[in-house]
Amino acid sequence: MPGGKSGGMDLLVLGGTEFVGRAVAEAAVERGWQVTVFHRGRHPAPEGVRVLTGDREGDLSALAAGRWDAVVDTWSGAPGAVRESARLLADRVGRYAYVSSRSVYAYPPPDGLDETATVVEPRGADDADDADDADDADDYAAVKRGGELAAEEVFGDRALFVRAGLILGPWENVGRLPWWLNRVARGGDVLAPGPRDLPLQYIDVRDLAAWTLDAVADGLGGPYNLVSAPGHTTMGELLESCLAVTGSSAVLRWTDPAVIEAAGIEPWTELPVWLPPGPLHAAMHGGDVSKALASGLRCRPVGETVADTWEWLRSLPGPPPQRPDRPAVGLSPTAESRALSTPHP
Repeated sequence: MPGGKSGGMDLLVLGGTEFVGRAVAEAAVERGWQVTVFHRGRHPAPEGVRVLTGDREGDLSALAAGRWDAVVDTWSGAPGAVRESARLLADRVGRYAYVSSRSVYAYPPPDGLDETATVVEPRGADDADDADDADDADDYAAVKRGGELAAEEVFGDRALFVRAGLILGPWENVGRLPWWLNRVARGGDVLAPGPRDLPLQYIDVRDLAAWTLDAVADGLGGPYNLVSAPGHTTMGELLESCLAVTGSSAVLRWTDPAVIEAAGIEPWTELPVWLPPGPLHAAMHGGDVSKALASGLRCRPVGETVADTWEWLRSLPGPPPQRPDRPAVGLSPTAESRALSTPHP
């Protein structure tokens, strides 16, 4: 294989033009690596990369030739696409990093969930070909676990599973942090879901990219939970950072979870990032990431993530990008006003 950590590497990014894939490609270019991105041509590629055009679910001909030290695959659709690309690249790539998700763990997860926890069964686990069922596209956990198995089937211990949690940062195309920033910037009374000191666990997309590149260069394989340490920040620090960077005169109205529940407001979707205290919050924001930390994961402060995301948002000529396979997030002004006018106990 070409390259090597000391002299840079040849990297193939399957995707490479949006959010996670873009962050990986840009970080690799900054390191002086040779970077190739394979995508459908719907979005502009980062500067400094070689571009191959095709379709993960159809035309892979552009990948028929070439050799790379590693591939980073951000695919989140049916696992068959992972299997086909892995098989095609098996003899021409050193390591295969698949950006997976902590959603692959079975629910309810144990306290302090780590990489040894039980994972979900993908549909068609006994027959890899069945993992392509269209219904799997609606089952994120099963799809991601199927992608892991597809990569492992071909690459064995040369497959790395980046089990990311909540991902924030510039170029976000799900809308969570952009929604909060735009809402706070709009001013007025803001429904701030409490408690204020509620711990949050997430990862800046650029820290995910840096760790992933280090991991493939170091020859790591197997699963790694990739988010910040528990309590890296809080709901209060996140929203107060939004206030600081936007310069807004908004007032954060901290609201008890019981009031939010009584108002019929959905955590996570209508109030992005936030989950009320309980088992689901513990699963999302209380995972054990000691394995990733021991391997070199470093996470920047939340204020930096918020400030850089705001700077990116202000640079856009229009609204931020939105993945077509994900519903828009955020609370309507009507629902927010109704909840804020409800007398608190």
